[in-house]
Amino acid sequence: MATWNLSRTRKHVLLCNGGSCTRAGAEEVTKAFRSAIKEAGLDDLVHTTKTYCNGRCEDSCVLIVYPEGTWYRNVTPQLAEEIVQKHMANGQPLEASISHQWSPDGFERSADAPVGRFKSEKNAE
Repeated sequence: MATWNLSRTRKHVLLCNGGSCTRAGAEEVTKAFRSAIKEAGLDDLVHTTKTYCNGRCEDSCVLIVYPEGTWYRNVTPQLAEEIVQKHMANGQPLEASISHQWSPDGFERSADAPVGRFKSEKNAE
């Protein structure tokens, strides 16, 4: 197993590989994103982590960029490559593909993203 030196890392990207995202092509998205990172020469600046479910199954495939707190939805391999070219390399998020964006008041949902439910409502069923 490798132990990466993260001292040059500027962005951490979480690539959902939970059940819904896997059925929607998460492995292909993960491979495309990681390949595009390498091709762009951003390996030392962008660290990626495959996760299990991030709780936004209606948005699959989900890709999350930190430290900005940008949640992308309906990510395809092609969109993953575009996110690398525009957001990772040039600091230009793809607004039309964002479901949520961090702000000091919490996450702001894009107008057309599914609302979902609060986790506290889960136990009420």
